[in-house]
Amino acid sequence: MPAPKWIAAAMCLTSPVAAQDLMRGVEMPAHRALMAVKEDAPLTGFETDGCSGGLSSSWRLVADTFPKFSALYEAHPPWENCCITHDRAYHNAAGAQNAEDSFDARLAADDALRACVKSHGEDHAQDYAVRYDMTPDQIRSVHSITAEAMFMAVRFGGGPCSGLPWRWGFGYSGCTIFSAPVRE
Repeated sequence: MPAPKWIAAAMCLTSPVAAQDLMRGVEMPAHRALMAVKEDAPLTGFETDGCSGGLSSSWRLVADTFPKFSALYEAHPPWENCCITHDRAYHNAAGAQNAEDSFDARLAADDALRACVKSHGEDHAQDYAVRYDMTPDQIRSVHSITAEAMFMAVRFGGGPCSGLPWRWGFGYSGCTIFSAPVRE
């Protein structure tokens, strides 16, 4: 008799390895579809929106609308370079040649984004603490929370062949999971 579904859900909440195994199983049809499209579709030119999901564009809107915000917090997210590096990996699926490598490369890119944002907080903790009237530990904490939120957002919303502009492999058009090769 199979285990109740709540047991599988509980395992995912308590085991990162189990959660990644579950995600691998869910995502693999889309990675296979991307690899099939990649064989025939030309890679488009690289473009970036900075930090996706409206983060950079909203930040710029607020900075343009409120000059005091821009003077204090700058005109763009301070970790935006992390997002651009992440976008470069997402653009061409980090050069992956097969579905398994594509999944692993996406996870590595998302881990690198998280690490970059945290590192930015560590590298700038002293300066930002003075600038924002906070402690260095508070700066590190804010960056850590932001990094974790960004990681969860890209893991949830960045899968291949989703049709979203910030998807994994966005440099290849025409990808849909409905045309994914069937695994035998």
